[in-house]
Amino acid sequence: MSDTTTHSSSRAPEPVGAYPHAKRAGDLLFLSGVGPRQRGSSEIPGVTLDADGQVTDHDIEVQCRACFENVKAILEDAGASWNDIVDVLVFLTDMDGDFKTYNKVYAEYFAGEGNPNPTRTTIEINCLPTPIAVEVKVVAHLAGSSE
Repeated sequence: MSDTTTHSSSRAPEPVGAYPHAKRAGDLLFLSGVGPRQRGSSEIPGVTLDADGQVTDHDIEVQCRACFENVKAILEDAGASWNDIVDVLVFLTDMDGDFKTYNKVYAEYFAGEGNPNPTRTTIEINCLPTPIAVEVKVVAHLAGSSE
């Protein structure tokens, strides 16, 4: 078993539990699930809450873009880049309502020339730990780089 290194980002949102932003094992970098929150704030981009803190509306495009920007920050702070991504796992809370828009935004970031075009799995789940509609988990391959 190879050595592992834990990475925390000063730019990504604080984890909502006892886990790091990322962990490197050999040439692989595993990111914990990343949501759309911004560092230092409990507000969630693209989410409208009522007085009781319940979601009344969400903008999946805004949330996806925020997630991807947070992933970029974590990768960079761990010594990786967007193009190192080899696998993406995405959790959506409303597949029927959000998949088309999510897929469009995903294609902007991942498909086409110059983008990583990783493998991908998208799963619908009934809720996430905070009132978000999307969470992204990635694995990056850091061949040729060293700690």
